[in-house]
Amino acid sequence: MTNETIVEPNQIRFAKNTEFERELVKRVNSYFQNASKSRRDNFRMYLKSFLSISWVIVSYCLIVFAGLPWWGIVLSSISLSLALNAKAFNVMHDAIHGAYSKHKIVNRLMGHWLDLIGGSSYLWRNKHNHYHHSYPNITGHDDDVEVGIFARFTPHHKKYFFHRFQHIYIWFLYGLLAIKWHLFDDFYTYFTGKINDHEIERPKGLDAVIFFGGKIFFFTIAFVIPSLYYPILYVLGFYVLIAMMQGVIMSIVFQLAHCVEEAEFPMQDEEAGIMDRTWIVHQLATTVNFARGNKVLTWYLGGLNYQVEHHLFPGICHINYPDMSQIVERTCNEYGITYSSHGGFLDGLRSHYNWLRELAHAP
Repeated sequence: MTNETIVEPNQIRFAKNTEFERELVKRVNSYFQNASKSRRDNFRMYLKSFLSISWVIVSYCLIVFAGLPWWGIVLSSISLSLALNAKAFNVMHDAIHGAYSKHKIVNRLMGHWLDLIGGSSYLWRNKHNHYHHSYPNITGHDDDVEVGIFARFTPHHKKYFFHRFQHIYIWFLYGLLAIKWHLFDDFYTYFTGKINDHEIERPKGLDAVIFFGGKIFFFTIAFVIPSLYYPILYVLGFYVLIAMMQGVIMSIVFQLAHCVEEAEFPMQDEEAGIMDRTWIVHQLATTVNFARGNKVLTWYLGGLNYQVEHHLFPGICHINYPDMSQIVERTCNEYGITYSSHGGFLDGLRSHYNWLRELAHAP
């Protein structure tokens, strides 16, 4: 429908596009043409990449090689955790979406930063780009809202008695996300060939070499090298501190976009075999922005507080989201389509808490 990246999923059918969708894409394309701005290959993006990657390297070197006292290592560990997420939000995320550069090789290379910090760019591309972005908040299809029996994120999940406390214990589980990811999830997916109940093609050839090479590199910098300078219990303790902070931040940022009171959780009409809305309207109904006016947070999160724009145009660099959000919101208002956004970060966090508590008590 346009030269921009809006992918129509084929496993779930959506209604045909209307004048609203065509006008929205037209206005966004006109913005880039008239403003002479680049969708990708942005100098500010390169600068953010340099700063976030340097932040990671300096924090790691301070922890391992500087011989700091325990409190200095704690502060440096907090810095490293924040830096790892900054690099993931700003560099890896855009690159794997193809939004970093117009050159595929550059996107692929920058996406491999994820392989170096404990994840897998290959598996993330399948899990996040396909299952989450194609089917946000659709139970059984969006992997980001599927956490087994541990929590109930959608009204369509089975309720267990302990879910009545999920709004209390979920924050600890969020802290375990990165640890589970590093030590279990990717290996389980590789050897089973499944993401939840979805079968995927396992990495082969060079992709497999990168998968296992990245894991070896990560375990080396996370455990082997630090153990040459500190007792192993220190190494494990600070790994847990860094990874748990990383998991909490990462989980909250992504959950504030979808698992909140304002977001919808529709299901496909089994008889008709189609959703009752277009794909773009579905993205708008299931996605919520937060803290759009906070420039510091926008910089750190790589524009992930503008999740609406990201879901509609994932192939555009996040540097452009603040300006694009004005176009999207204005077009939605003109056509009577809901555009949801929380004023601040705490507003979004409160809504996420309320949603978890509501599902904890709902039948």
